[in-house]
Amino acid sequence: MSNNPRLFLWLALALAIWLNYEAWVRDYGASSPQAGGATTEQAPARGKESSGLDAAIPQASSGSASAPDAGVPATATPAPASQPEATVAATPRTVRVRTDVLDLDIGLAGGELQRADLLKYPKVKGQSEPVRLLNRDAPETLYVLQSGLTGPAGSERPTHLATFTSPQTEYSLGNADELRVPLTWRNDQGVTVTKTFVFRRGQYDIDLEYDVKNAGQQPWQAAAYAQVLRSDPKADYSMFNVESYAFRGPAIWDGERYRKLDIEDKDDRQLALEVNNGWIAALQHHFVGAVVPPKDVTHRVTLGAEGREYVLATAGPLRTVAPGGAEKFRYRLFVGPKLQEQLAATGPELERVADYGRLTMLAKPLFLVLDKIHDVIGNWGLAIIIVTLLLKLAFYPLSEASGRSMAKMKTLAPRIKNLQETYKDDREKLGRAMMELYQREKINPVAGCLPIVVQIPVFLAFYWVLLESVEMRQAPFMGWINDLSSRDPFFILPAIMAGAMFVQYKLNPQPPDPVQQKVFMIMPIAMSVMFAFFPAGLVLYWVTNTVLSIAQQWNINRRIERAAAAKRS
Repeated sequence: MSNNPRLFLWLALALAIWLNYEAWVRDYGASSPQAGGATTEQAPARGKESSGLDAAIPQASSGSASAPDAGVPATATPAPASQPEATVAATPRTVRVRTDVLDLDIGLAGGELQRADLLKYPKVKGQSEPVRLLNRDAPETLYVLQSGLTGPAGSERPTHLATFTSPQTEYSLGNADELRVPLTWRNDQGVTVTKTFVFRRGQYDIDLEYDVKNAGQQPWQAAAYAQVLRSDPKADYSMFNVESYAFRGPAIWDGERYRKLDIEDKDDRQLALEVNNGWIAALQHHFVGAVVPPKDVTHRVTLGAEGREYVLATAGPLRTVAPGGAEKFRYRLFVGPKLQEQLAATGPELERVADYGRLTMLAKPLFLVLDKIHDVIGNWGLAIIIVTLLLKLAFYPLSEASGRSMAKMKTLAPRIKNLQETYKDDREKLGRAMMELYQREKINPVAGCLPIVVQIPVFLAFYWVLLESVEMRQAPFMGWINDLSSRDPFFILPAIMAGAMFVQYKLNPQPPDPVQQKVFMIMPIAMSVMFAFFPAGLVLYWVTNTVLSIAQQWNINRRIERAAAAKRS
């Protein structure tokens, strides 16, 4: 390593280029906005609050995954709810629901989830204001989960534009383990629909059930659907805000693969496909709103967008309710943090929304090990230290071989310096003489780079685990570090890292070229400045790894020097 410092510099440069490329793709990689949208039909909007997308009703699925374009015509203009206008005016606009983890508003206009506060997740650590996920607070933050039953064109159905009634204006979980919140819709033909949201203690998944009873004389057809309506202003990416680098936007699981969608991409904006055992979701850093249709039922997934506002929908096939009969429609919703255990229990592969990018194969096992250790010791910082130690043990044979090679090179420093003075005017002969020396002493001059090459993907995987895992959001370690997912507020860990890297540099063989020595002396400072804005947990990993490397190299140097002294005597 010391005789080929360019390799180390090229590795560092490659890492910097890769990180800058990722940032460039996020900033400028998206194509220009294009016209287009999902296969939907428009129904009357709900007054001033509604946009074109807000009033869109998805097309029912064909019921067959092999015929994506054979969809049943969507609902046209839905008729008003059957209750008198005076009753509608007197009815409260929302029903408030409170569990031990959620505080929600359900709108009686459509039965949409239009506000969700996450009671266990403060927006700012130490303050009482919770993270607000769903809301209609402002057009630029619009984010709601809409659902309903659609049907043949021109028919009256309880879509997300219809009006529901509720026996209560407030519901609370209290000491119960389950809370059911029913909303009711009925028409003049004897059809009654009870739309029930089911909440459970400690859970962010919500069961959505439709109980349809047809007391009329004619068959009644309906298809269930659910959609995410969201306004997603373009993020300003900054190295000072690691949160800005997390993906924000719509995503789906199409039954076979996980896809993040770009609302500025022409093809994605016109998305319309039939999906079995899939789901739809709106992602942001640490939190998600998702819809999971029933298993083994083909649903039609569509995406439409107007500017930065989009509607991502999933709709099932038409089903017929016979006169005097009843049917049940079901969905599962998820509104909350990306807790991987709860996500996995909610839908197939839904835990993928905790998105570790291209290094998922490395990052996911890292998280699982971290999670298991945290369950035992209860501190994420200590879990990071223990996992770093385990990684060091796993790579010990490679590190040992590399360390022995570097220690031997350090003992050869005087002989190398003599060769450089002897052949200072002939670099070709100097190169041959040094290679002969390495061969005689059985030293690989680039062996010291191997641990660095191996550590780069592990380092990047750790980066994404710390950035994306909500379990570590605002997680304290000790002392001044009260959030491992954000930067060290006082830059103490980066300073310790600089000192540790300098000690590590002194333990390794020194480049004979004074210019190269200065470059290597600057590296600890340059790396620490770059790391200063990374999550504190990532810097903790690197500091721990460097300290362990120092201890290992010191021990190897001591053994090699002792063996060399014995050989000379």
